[in-house]
Amino acid sequence: MARNTKARGKIVRRLGVNIYGNPKYDKLLKKKPQGPGKERGARSRGKVSDYGRQLLEKQKLRFSYGLSERQFFRTFLKAKRLKGLTGDDMMILLERRLDNVVYRLGMATTRSQARQFISHGHIRLNGKRSNVPSMQTGEGDTIEVLEKEGSKKIIRECLAHSNQVVPVWLSLDDDSLKGRVERLPYRTDITTDINEQMVVEFYSK
Repeated sequence: MARNTKARGKIVRRLGVNIYGNPKYDKLLKKKPQGPGKERGARSRGKVSDYGRQLLEKQKLRFSYGLSERQFFRTFLKAKRLKGLTGDDMMILLERRLDNVVYRLGMATTRSQARQFISHGHIRLNGKRSNVPSMQTGEGDTIEVLEKEGSKKIIRECLAHSNQVVPVWLSLDDDSLKGRVERLPYRTDITTDINEQMVVEFYSK
């Protein structure tokens, strides 16, 4: 995913939602609630089609979790092969990603930062260093910070500034900087404001 701050600002304004979780985009939406170009008097595109609404929901969800189109579509296909509701399973697979778990624990202030920490080797999964952000976590898995003062300092700073409330399916020991997956998440545990059924419909055409 692109890390251009200006481009991200345009994406947030176009979607109308702070999909990245960074407080600065809340300020941007408050200051410029219109989509890019709208403040310059651009013409309205009129009523949005069903396809347009489905595309918007897909983009909101994809950008929220910071995935490329290919990664996102592969997650959808994996969910489709499972026995449950495709939309629910897709959301659960996204939540179980290691980068998302690190973010949900408050060890990173954004999912993008969580991916960076994992890629740089600051995080251990079940006692082993992991540099794969897309790794699927499971019940009983432990997430720890590397036993280096530099790594611990970075994570403690993030915890101090994080506005995350650790979800019920995870637990965190602030002192040891150790998190645990207590159980797999349910769809009802996921607070992301997305209509995933529209995403399923988008890919089912």
